[in-house]
Parts: sequence; C-alpha cells; structure tokens
Amino acid sequence: MRTHEPPPGERAKLASRAAKGLTGSRSARRAALRGTGSLALASAAIQAATKVLDRRRPLRHSSSRVVSSHRTAGAAAFATAATLEMPRLGFALLPVAVGTAVSRLRAGAHTPGRVLVDVAFGVGVAAATCRWWPLHRDAPADSARPKLPVPALPSGEGLVVVVNSDAGGEAPAEVELRALLPKADIRLCEAGEDLHTVLRRAAAQVQARGGALGVVGGDGTVNAAAVLAVDNRLPLAVFPGGTLNHFAADLGLPTLQEAAEAVEAGRGGTVDLGRITGDGTCTYFLNTFSIGAYPELVRAREARETSLGKWPALAVGLLRVLADGAPIDITLDGRPRRLWLLFAGNSRYDPPGFAPTYRPTLDDGLLDLRLVDAKHPFARTRLVAAFLTGTLARSRVYQEATATRLRIDGVSEAGDYTRDGEVSPAADTLVLDKRSRALTVYLPAPE
Repeated sequence: MRTHEPPPGERAKLASRAAKGLTGSRSARRAALRGTGSLALASAAIQAATKVLDRRRPLRHSSSRVVSSHRTAGAAAFATAATLEMPRLGFALLPVAVGTAVSRLRAGAHTPGRVLVDVAFGVGVAAATCRWWPLHRDAPADSARPKLPVPALPSGEGLVVVVNSDAGGEAPAEVELRALLPKADIRLCEAGEDLHTVLRRAAAQVQARGGALGVVGGDGTVNAAAVLAVDNRLPLAVFPGGTLNHFAADLGLPTLQEAAEAVEAGRGGTVDLGRITGDGTCTYFLNTFSIGAYPELVRAREARETSLGKWPALAVGLLRVLADGAPIDITLDGRPRRLWLLFAGNSRYDPPGFAPTYRPTLDDGLLDLRLVDAKHPFARTRLVAAFLTGTLARSRVYQEATATRLRIDGVSEAGDYTRDGEVSPAADTLVLDKRSRALTVYLPAPE
C-alpha cells in the first residue's frame, strides 16, 4: 500500500505548525522557524544531490530511496534545530526523529549505515544554522525589570486602552482583554477612524482622572501611543495585538495575559526612544529606522520565513533585493557614502548581521548602526558570499557601529525612510539621536 507523501514545502508547513502548537511562546515560534528552515535546506540539498546521481547512474538510483533520505534527514534536521532553540521540545521531537529512522530500517529502505549518514546530515544542517542565526534564549531585556513605581490597577481599573482594529492581529484582542481586565475602559478604534484622535482623547482622560494609558496593536500603533505617553508624562501599557509585535516582545510581554498581569501588579520601568529630527519636525522610533534597500529586505524575508525559516528566507530576500535595487548616495556626519542600505536600531540589537532579532537592553542610550557599502568592486557578490559563508563580520562591504547621534544629508534624493514599519517622506537632512529613558512602561516580573 502506497501512502501519499506531501511535497517538501507542505511538510515544512506541517512541521512548523506542529511545533507552534506545543506552546504559543516566542521561543517556540523561533524553534519552528529554525526547524522549518533546516528541514527545507536538508531536503533541497538531497534533491540537488539526487539530480547529480541521476545523471551519473540512472539505472541504479531509486526514487523511493530518495524519499526515504528526505524523511530521515528532514526529521533529524527539524528535531535537532527546534531542540537547539528550545530544549524542552526535544522530549517530543527527538523520539519522532528516532522513530522515523527506525521505520526506514524496518522497511528495508536503507542500510543501517545509510540511515546513520542521513541522520548525521540532518543534524549537521541544523547545527550549521547557528552560524548564520545565533541561538537566543527568551528573557526580558535587562531594562525590562521593575525600576520605577507605576499605578497598580487591579482588574484594569483606571486603565484606558485603545484597541486598533486595523493592526492585523490574529485574534479578537478586545474580547480577550475585556476578560482579563474587566474594569478597564477599552475603546475600539474602528476602521476609518483616526487613530491619533482616539489616542489623544484617551490620554486626556487619563491625565484628568489618573491611571495609565494602554494600547493594543502592532509596532506602528504602539509608536503613536508612546509619543503621547511621553508628551503627557503617562505610563504606557503595551499589549501585543498586531501582525508584528517586536517592541512588546523585547519588553518581555509577548501575550495579552502577561501584559495584563504587569498592569495589575504595578511593575514599571523606563526605556529609550529613538528620535528623528528634520525640517523643524521631530518623530520617534521604538525599534528601527532605515533607508535604502533595508525595508524591501525585511518585507522579502517576512514573506518567505513562514515556509522557509528566518535565515533561509533572509538569504533569498537578500539576493532578490540586491538584484533589483540600486545604491543610494548620502552623507553621514559629513562623509559622502554610497550605500545599499542603512539600518539604525533603538538600542543595540543581537545577533550581528542582517537578522537583528532582539535587544539585550532597551535603555543603553545607543543607536545600533548597520551599513552595506556599495563603493567596493563586486560589492553585491562579496556581500552575498560573506553572508552565506558566515564571514559577514569580517567583510569590508558590511559595517556595524554604535553611536549616540548621526547626521544624514541628501536623504530626500534617496527616497523615503521607514520607522517601526511605517514609511515617511524624508527631509534632505535628518538627525538621529536618543531620548534616553523617556518612556515609562509596564514590565513583567523579573525571572
């Protein structure tokens, strides 16, 4: 009896969903992405090797053996990669990988030696991902510790929360939040309503009565609320409710429940705001600022990372963006530069390279700068080669630095800039700096 064998892409999605289903934590999502990427890479490598073998010995090569190698190596790669990222998943995944290898032996699909080779190959692929995408253990940032008294609001009494219905979250956050904080004043910003107007009214009420301002949405929504909170000297409760919730995750609040617990307990602290000044105007960023090809690189990665995993998706996105994009000419602190991209983070990000993922601290007073220089010969080729070989830190094309202030001239000719996922028109001259520990936020309990 023949069983239906799903294609590699579908197997990757099924495996990813299985890992995510074990727990909703951020580390589980990273485990699923690393496992999926490792599985996809192992399958692609075996497929490529198969084509070469088919040309050399077509009569002796068996497609059933290839499928078997896919299964064995893929299971080993996924289980190992997910376990490296989140060790407790190993209790569930490693026995499955071992069972897959044993079933191949019992079915006579391969000799014991060949099965061991497939397993070793899968494990090796998983371990190799750590070179491009370093492991990270979940913990709130160093600044995400109770350092400042904020109002404790049992059941949310005194909390005014604005829920952005256009934020793109996966679940009805309003319903869950009403159950978690039944005494909170929850206001839904409907589609078509002006978010800033709704937030201003909520901030005015908090100022008049006391309490705290809350916001449910993605990073762009939180950015708008943060500016109002700083201007009105209000504590801000951040509830993740968007497609991407990088700021909430770096605070150590990946779920609505954890954020609600912080509000009820009254745990707080301060974090930095990145500031952008130009043409007499001032805007802020909680996470990142970028010009050049970086916004396109992020979009290209995010469009593929669910099926490929983060770092394989990043590699594909990098190739695509560099092939289609064009460098920009700007001046940094008086020095003319020709760049493919410029990235600035609000506080230092880890890991190094093109996949900044998390921040060890949110109040270090620094800008994390990452640049790709376009003036060197064969800059694109050298950049891709350095990324794929894990030697990006030593490449002359790629540069990393930290600063407290950066002046950028000629930005308007380069096009728009992006802050916290929102695109804004650029003045000719922009100055980036920090408002250190300007924003008061609710934070989780220390571990």
